[in-house]
Amino acid sequence: MAEEPAAGRKKFGGPPEGAKNPYWILPWKGPYEVKIGRALITMVEPHVGHERAYNRWYEDDHFYAGAMAFPWMMAGRRWVAPRRLSALRYPEQSPIADPITAGPYITVYWVVDGQFDGMFKWSVSVNQRLADDDRIHHERTHLYTSFQSHQVTVYRDGEAGPRDIHALDYPYAGMVMEVVDAPDAAGRGALLDWLCGDYVPEVLAGTPVAMCVLFNPEHMPGGPDSHVQDTPGIENRVTLLYFCEQDPAELWDDVFAHNGDKVAAGGLGQIVFSSPWIPTLPGTDTYVDELR
Repeated sequence: MAEEPAAGRKKFGGPPEGAKNPYWILPWKGPYEVKIGRALITMVEPHVGHERAYNRWYEDDHFYAGAMAFPWMMAGRRWVAPRRLSALRYPEQSPIADPITAGPYITVYWVVDGQFDGMFKWSVSVNQRLADDDRIHHERTHLYTSFQSHQVTVYRDGEAGPRDIHALDYPYAGMVMEVVDAPDAAGRGALLDWLCGDYVPEVLAGTPVAMCVLFNPEHMPGGPDSHVQDTPGIENRVTLLYFCEQDPAELWDDVFAHNGDKVAAGGLGQIVFSSPWIPTLPGTDTYVDELR
């Protein structure tokens, strides 16, 4: 039963009568709960010699014009893996990055649940306009970029602290991404159940890691003509994002370094990429000289 409006409070019930402008109409369409529906996860390798130019383009222009200004894109944050962190990555042979140290920058965005279609159409149109206006930096390669559907969030302390909707705004000291592959697409469901029911709670217990947000990557809309291509094996894959209260290098040996063996022992999949990251310092070129 709909809640009655408070005494004297006007109930609008929809856009202004006779409104035709979509800016009046679209906010009334579809869900608008503060809830993660999808993430855009984009891991990128700036070409050698173009690191500083790429960083300035992304932070000064593309992070905002190419993402955060979109309707229904509710949060975003950039992360970086300087060489002291990329040196910790494993396994040495990975379908995500070759060599394993490639791809020092990753950006994560949250998309409001149920509003992906409208957000994506806006994204395509804006990026076409940016391309026409020569506001795309071409000296870069996408290594692991896709929209990914939110599956579950596992918290160390329940929901007493920051929740997943806050994870890209709360000042976490670092993030760790694990990419886990089932043997085939049919096995991804069982893998996901084991990850969130057994494996992740054990990883989080008693550590400075507050939560893990789990996603299934999806095929990039637009198919083979898109400038961003799917990483092979996407149907088998689960992405885990851990949000850390300390620099992940300080936790690596105790919390993350041996997780490949733990996942393999579970018998349902294998870690094909694991990397620690720290936040960029927006508006600066901090870490640019520490990537290679």
